[in-house]
Amino acid sequence: MKIVVVGGSGLIGTKLVSKLRERGHEALPASPSSGVDTLTGEGLAEALKGAQVVVDTTNAPSWEDAAVMNFFETSTRNLLDYEAAAGVGHHVALSVVGSERLLASGYFRAKIAQENLIKGSSIPYSIVRATQFFEFVKGIADFSTEGNKVHVPSALIQPMAADDVASAVGRIATGSPVNGTVEGGGPDKVLLDELVRLDLAARMDASE
Repeated sequence: MKIVVVGGSGLIGTKLVSKLRERGHEALPASPSSGVDTLTGEGLAEALKGAQVVVDTTNAPSWEDAAVMNFFETSTRNLLDYEAAAGVGHHVALSVVGSERLLASGYFRAKIAQENLIKGSSIPYSIVRATQFFEFVKGIADFSTEGNKVHVPSALIQPMAADDVASAVGRIATGSPVNGTVEGGGPDKVLLDELVRLDLAARMDASE
């Protein structure tokens, strides 16, 4: 099976490509570094030729409200249009558990917009929602830092390892479209602020 992994050079995409190839699939990583740009459409027609499945693991380069909305809307529309022209039979997208409850954030408004475009398309689809990745804790801390203080809520989360996320996405991608949403989370509930404190301590960071 030919499976195109858009965002295939990123954290999840790289792991997913390896797992799919191990299972005998023709997994093609597609990203700007390989000449495929979902924002402009460059390289998409060639990359999607003969593909049965497309998996979108992309993430926006900027989380500024207008920029992130433009990224997910433009990228998703281009992908769906090119997939329809190529006869792709299954669109898989990686999203985030609880996005609809976090609409104060421009990032999560953009993820919901992405999901709605997929649901409104004629292409059979599966949306895989995952909880936060352990690997992104540092990024959350950096994004939430003002001066030498980190401002994060004491919210309960169920973080997952990126490797487990990639495995879950791979199982969905090689199965039949669910035409709905599948959610997955880590086995343990932890407080986000405590997790960030542990990460900062492990990296010997003096921020509070």
